[in-house]
This record gives sequence, structure tokens and C-alpha cells, in this order.
Amino acid sequence: MHDHRRLGRELNLFDTDPLMGAGLPYWLPDGAIVRHTLEEYIREAERRAGYRHVYSPALGKRELYEISGHWEHYGDDMFPPMDLGAEQVLLRPSLCPHHALIYRSRSHSYRELPLHMAELGGMYRSELSGVLGGLTRVRAITLNDAHIFCTLEQVVEEARAALELIARAYADLGIRASRHRLSLPGEGGKYVAGPDLWRRATALLREVLDGSGIPYEAAEGEAAFYGPKIDVQITDPAGRESTLSTVQIDFHQPERFDLHYIGADGAKHRPVMVHRSIIGSVERAVAHLLETHGGAFPAWLAPVQLVVLPVAEDQADNAHALADRARELGLRAEVAGPEQGTLGARIRAARLVPYQAVIGGREAAADLASPRLRDGRRPPALPTAELLRRIADRVASRGTDLWDRS
Repeated sequence: MHDHRRLGRELNLFDTDPLMGAGLPYWLPDGAIVRHTLEEYIREAERRAGYRHVYSPALGKRELYEISGHWEHYGDDMFPPMDLGAEQVLLRPSLCPHHALIYRSRSHSYRELPLHMAELGGMYRSELSGVLGGLTRVRAITLNDAHIFCTLEQVVEEARAALELIARAYADLGIRASRHRLSLPGEGGKYVAGPDLWRRATALLREVLDGSGIPYEAAEGEAAFYGPKIDVQITDPAGRESTLSTVQIDFHQPERFDLHYIGADGAKHRPVMVHRSIIGSVERAVAHLLETHGGAFPAWLAPVQLVVLPVAEDQADNAHALADRARELGLRAEVAGPEQGTLGARIRAARLVPYQAVIGGREAAADLASPRLRDGRRPPALPTAELLRRIADRVASRGTDLWDRS
């Protein structure tokens, strides 16, 4: 069983410091590579799916969250207001109010819809110290968030496409959903009023799930305060379940922010807002990846993708030349020379690196390298250009396979 907190420290990915505060991890260089690569993967996947990216501030006036309903229904999880002259501002607990304002800042025609707006943005939650842990429960969160503004007729297809995007990302990341949950409201005053809107949103989400052929379970009391949602659940090695990805249909915030578009009839119409997150928080996603793969990330995500191992000092120049060529191809490559120990010791030290290239006297003389794969396979020696091409192709294709099986 892998614990991401232990692995994070052992692999020099992230850590914490009491002077920074609990629930506020910092990222070391290798961890920053994993995080940056994951974020760029998400941005690219969203761009291909037609999303446009925005940036919005991590602060907002208290009035903003009063309009959205966060202050009333989510205030216990928010940090206290900060006084700025006559105004009060808060660290945001969510990105959706900001995106609603961005949508509202321009007029929109029905011809523009669906409008896909995405952001990898910071948000903050006032978690109690007792529930904080590693990267899974933190106070500063980087959320992979997106909002689709669409017509009622478009909403089912947009939500279904969001589920497909999530499934493709899970395949590339080598993780799997343990189940899908339709999260519904429960008893109490946690939820906004509007029973008709809740019924409509729930019926649409059921249509999405049924049409996608995805088995699901309904769970009362797990909805967002403004609407029902589809939660994609994951399970860690200890059997603990959590939510990683979500798809939500929201009639509430378009109404609260008076959002509209101009229809074909020239009149104003209210859009529907679909909230969608492929990997949820970057912190929780990295924690789950660490525990799922035990630190052996998919090759495209690994902090170091190739370690070049000269058998003796005589092959050091060949090794450094190969690493330089690998870096020119965009690969993350390092050399582990004899000064770091015996060849066997260096091979063991690089056991989590997807690819190793051993260069001895015979290989150096013929411009070859002998590959060793992390999974134990040892393909025959290849010309260095061919080896780099194969590795670069596998990294570019993403996924979890280390070698072309053809």
C-alpha cells in the first residue's frame, strides 16, 4: 500500500513547513514538473475540445459571494473577510461566480452557444487542522474548473461530452473510477430554494447517465448547494473513497447573476450553466496518481523520463551527448555516471524512471544504446536515434504503455 505523503517526501516532490502553515504544501522541482505537465495536459485536452481559457482573481468582494449563495450556504468553509477601506474581500471558495461575471461582461448571441470557459485557478477553503492531510485535504487548491454556458436543448450533450473527456483523461493517467454517483440534496438548509429547478437539473443528469450507459448510484445529501451533480468517485489503496471529477447542471447561478443570451427571436433567454472538472483539484489528482502508481508515473508524466547509464567513464561523453539529444526532443533526461556507484546500484536507483539507456564500450563504438524498461523488459540494443524516436513517440502518445508492441 502506497502513502502519497511518504512517497512525496522520498521522491522530493512536495513538502510542508510549519511557518507556511498546515494544509499549504510547497512543490519541489520534480513535483513541479509533474504538476506543470499535468496542467498542460489538461489545458491541451480542453483546447482540443473547444474550451477557451481565462484567468480570474483569487479574491472577490463579499457581495459577489452573497449573490452566488456561497456566503449563505458555504460560509463555514470560507476564510474570514478582509477589510479594505469600506469594502470586504474574501479568498474565493469557488471559481464559478467569477466565470459568471466574465460571461455577463459581454453580450452573447445564441449563435455563440455553447460557450466553453476553462481555468486552472486557485481557490481557498478554511479546513480545520484535524482533517488536513498531504495533498488530499489542503487549504490552497488549484482547481481544474470549467463552465459551459448553453441552451436547454444543448445541456445533455454538453454534460455527456464532459463525461467522455473525463474518461479519456483517466485512461491517459492510468487511473480508474470506482463508481459514478448522482449526488442529490438532503435535509436541512444547506441548499438553495427552487424545487422545480432541482427537479429539472436532476432529470437532465439522469438522462445524461442513462444515455451514456454508465451505472450509477444516487446519494442524498451530496449535492452542491446550488444543484445536483455527477461525482466520479475514486478509491485509494486503503479503500477510502473520494470525489475527483464532477459534472453539474446549474439553473441557480444564471438566475442569480441575471445571465442571458439573445435568441433567434431577438429576445433575452436564460442560459444553463454546466460546471465541469476533469481532474478536480491538481493536489488531489497528484496524490491519487502517486498512490495508484507508487511513484512510477506514466512515462509522459514522469519527472525524469530517461536515465542514460554509461558503464564506465570512457562512455561518459556518449552518455551526455545522448541526454542532450533527448532534451532537444523535449524529453526529460539525465545522466547517472560511474561516480554515482556501480551500474547495478544506478539501475536500482533509477527503478521508477520509465526508460534507461545503458552505454558500454560496444554500444559507444557503434552509436548504440541498450534500453531497459521500468517494467523489466530489455529490448535489444538500438541505434541511439531510433531509441530516442521510439521513446519520444511513446511519450507523445501519452497513455501507460512503455513500448511500441508492433
